[in-house]
Amino acid sequence: MNDQRFESVLAELRAVVGPAGWIDDPAAMAPYVEEQRGRYRGAAVAVIAPASTDEVSRVLAHCNAARLGVVPQGGNTGLCGGAVAGADQVILSLRRMNRIRALDARNRTLTAEAGCILAELQRAAAEAGRLFPLSLAAEGSCQIGGNLATNAGGTNALRYGVARDLALGLEVVLADGTVWNGLSTLKKDNTGYDLRDLFVGSEGTLGVITAATLRLFPQPGDVQTALLAVGDIDDALAVLDRLQQASDGRVNACELMSDRSVAFATRHVAGCRAPFATLPPWMLLVEVSGGRVVDELRPLFEATLAEALEAGELLDAALAESQAQAQAFWRLRESIPEAQKHEGGSIKHDVSVPVSAVPEFLRRAGAAVESALPGARVCPFGHLGDGNIHFNVSQPQGADRETFLGEWERCNRIVHDIVAELGGSFSAEHGIGRLKRNELLRYKPAVAVEAMRRIKQALDPNGILNPGALL
Repeated sequence: MNDQRFESVLAELRAVVGPAGWIDDPAAMAPYVEEQRGRYRGAAVAVIAPASTDEVSRVLAHCNAARLGVVPQGGNTGLCGGAVAGADQVILSLRRMNRIRALDARNRTLTAEAGCILAELQRAAAEAGRLFPLSLAAEGSCQIGGNLATNAGGTNALRYGVARDLALGLEVVLADGTVWNGLSTLKKDNTGYDLRDLFVGSEGTLGVITAATLRLFPQPGDVQTALLAVGDIDDALAVLDRLQQASDGRVNACELMSDRSVAFATRHVAGCRAPFATLPPWMLLVEVSGGRVVDELRPLFEATLAEALEAGELLDAALAESQAQAQAFWRLRESIPEAQKHEGGSIKHDVSVPVSAVPEFLRRAGAAVESALPGARVCPFGHLGDGNIHFNVSQPQGADRETFLGEWERCNRIVHDIVAELGGSFSAEHGIGRLKRNELLRYKPAVAVEAMRRIKQALDPNGILNPGALL
C-alpha cells in the first residue's frame, strides 16, 4: 500500500470511530501492544475502539478494501500471543462496547456486548438471582468477547462447561463488514450449520464477536469448599469420584496442586498459607454447591470426606468455616502462576488428557522432563476434574533463565508427545495464538487443518483478520 493510500485509509477509520475511539500515541498504545508473557514484541499503526456494531462493520469494510490487517483484542489477557499486532496492522479493541443489552431471568439468559468485563457479568447475573459460572483468574480484566473467541475454560468447567457451552448465540461482524445477528435465546434451534460454534474458539480469525447471548443458572444457596491433603493422584481421582457420586454431580471445581506449586505460592505471595503442618505430595481444592439454604450440603460434604479419610484416600482435610476462609483457599490456588515468576524461567504446558489418564500423564511426563532437563523443577497444577493440567516446568535453581527458556520447544515436544499418546490435547483452554501454530500442524490431523484453511479462505479471503494467529 502506498503512503498516500495508507493515510487515506487511516483517515477513513478515524472518521468512523472519532477521537474517543482512536489511539496512535505510542505511550497510550503500550497496554495494547504489550503481550502478557513478554514472548512477543507487539506493534500497531493504531488502536481503534469502536463504540457500536455498526462502527465495527464500517471499520472492517474499510480495512478489507485496503487489505489492512486487523487484530481483534479484548482484555489482552491471553497467554498464547493471540492478540499481538504487527507494525503494519491495526488493533481493534472492543473495550467501548461494554453494555449489557438484556437480562431475562426467567429465560435464564443475558445478552452482553463483547467488551463487557467477565466479573461485571457475574455481578449482573447475581443481582438478578442467577449465576453466570464462567470463572477465570483474569475475570477482573478479561472481556467476554475474548473469552468466547478463545473458548476459555476456567475453574467451573467441570460442572458448567467451557465458554462454548455457555453461549446460546452470537453477533459477529465478518471480514467484509457484513453483520451476522445470531443472538438467539433458544435452547433448541436445529436449523442447519451451527455458526456459533464456528466462531467460538476461532481467535478472531473468522470474524469479530461483538455481542453474545449467554446461559444463566440458578444461584446456589449453599457453597461448600475444602482443601484436601492427598498422597497420590490415584487417590485424588477416587476422592473426586466419591464426591461426584454423593452430591449427584454437584462438584463445581476440583483443582489439583502439587507440593512444589503450593510451596512457591506460600513462599512468594503474601497471605498464602497451607492449612497443613506438613505439605502433602498433592492438594485438592474442591467446591460443591446446591441447595436452597446455607450449610444444607454441609452434613453430606463432611460425611463423604470422612468416608474418604477412612478409606485411606485422604491424608487430611480442612473444610472452610467461612466465606473468607474459602477465599483464602482459592487465593492459594490462584497465586501459583504469579509465584512461579519469582522462581525464574518457566516453560508452560496447557494440556488435557482423559481424566482417568491424569495419573499416568503426570508420572510419565514428570520423569521424562526431569531426565531430559536435569534439575528442572516440575510444577503441575490445574483442573483435575476435567483433565486440564497446567504442566509448568521451572528452571533449575541458579540456572541461567534465557538458557533454560531456550529448551522450550524440546520440553514441549516431550510433554506433548506423551499427551498425544494418551489421547489428549496440547492446548486445553488457552488456544493456539502465535505460540502453538507449529504444534497445531504437528498434532492436528491434516484433514482437519485443511478444512480449517478452507473455512478461513471462505470467510476472510483477503486474510485481514488476525494475520499470523492460529493458522
